[in-house]
Amino acid sequence: MPTLRAIDKALGSITADAIIIGIGKGKTRPLMTPGAQALDELLGGKIPDALKVLSATGAEGEVTRIAMLGAGPFPVVAAVGLGTPDEAGRYSSESIRRAAGSAVRALSGRRNVLNALAHDPSASGGDIERIRAAGEGALLGAYRYLTYKSETPSAGNTPPARVDLLVPDAKDASVKAELRRIEAVATAVTLTRDLVNAPPNDLYPAEFARRAEVAGKAAGLRIEILNEKSLAKGRYGGVLAVGSGSDRKPRLVRMHYTPSGSARCKIALVGKGITFDSGGISIKPAAKMDEMKSDMAGAAAMVATACMVAQLALPVELIATIPMAENLPSGTAYRPADVITFRNGKTAEITNTDAEGRVVLADAIARACEDEPDWLIE
Repeated sequence: MPTLRAIDKALGSITADAIIIGIGKGKTRPLMTPGAQALDELLGGKIPDALKVLSATGAEGEVTRIAMLGAGPFPVVAAVGLGTPDEAGRYSSESIRRAAGSAVRALSGRRNVLNALAHDPSASGGDIERIRAAGEGALLGAYRYLTYKSETPSAGNTPPARVDLLVPDAKDASVKAELRRIEAVATAVTLTRDLVNAPPNDLYPAEFARRAEVAGKAAGLRIEILNEKSLAKGRYGGVLAVGSGSDRKPRLVRMHYTPSGSARCKIALVGKGITFDSGGISIKPAAKMDEMKSDMAGAAAMVATACMVAQLALPVELIATIPMAENLPSGTAYRPADVITFRNGKTAEITNTDAEGRVVLADAIARACEDEPDWLIE
């Protein structure tokens, strides 16, 4: 993930390998945003003509790269489309976020990039929503999952190592706080993506639990991992049933964050962590079964969220309860017509083993409710 900084210098005094500017979609020509206007003034009005020659429209997500050939301090200008503005001439945060991601991907091989999508000198202290969108989009757009690549990408195919956000006042307290938030969110999303992208032969329940423990302890969380013996002792009949068909036994992870001061509320997080879902005895069709490695995305999101809350030191108490199992058919797998007893003593008859999500979540929610949270997010 690139390093993110806020910078408030005059454009003419900044050096970077490329600059990102935003352009909107007008009726007859692209519309210039404040960042684009500032660059155009620096370059003596060359940008509109260059955009016209390159047939840029300002359509959302369109990236037009302009080689400056020594004109100005930036070798490359990436003009990214923001689409049609609203009646007030503004662009949505989501358009800016997506544009930043598109531009960063288009600038692979450029080590240091200046992002002017949030630049607006008329906004006192900077528009925080626009800064957030430009920063998040840049960091998330640079994501690549390369763990299993047999060849390392060439330097020309690697994302930028640093992105500088051009803002009115880099020392503004709200801007500094927003940068911390952007980095925390991007780190959490990156962790979630890495977990979801991992293949199921490597990310089985015990390994998933281990990675959650590593991430949680790094964030300062208290971690508890229940193995199959602890699950049996704790009466987690649903988690054990779903995991009974696999040689790689289920786990349940508890991640606990307590703020340094008083907590405004107590929040429970619960996420489904099926590291591979074949459907069990009620087996799925072969087509697209490979996508079922992502049946643990809910759990991955909750692991990352718990770490992010700790990183931001939010004034809440948070406890994540995350069941992890692999749903496979075998001679020991649970069956349609089985009756399962959950942690809270309630029973349910299984009619389809491919409905395993609600089975593991029933145990996890029952355990989470024992903590008496003010809010439960599943």
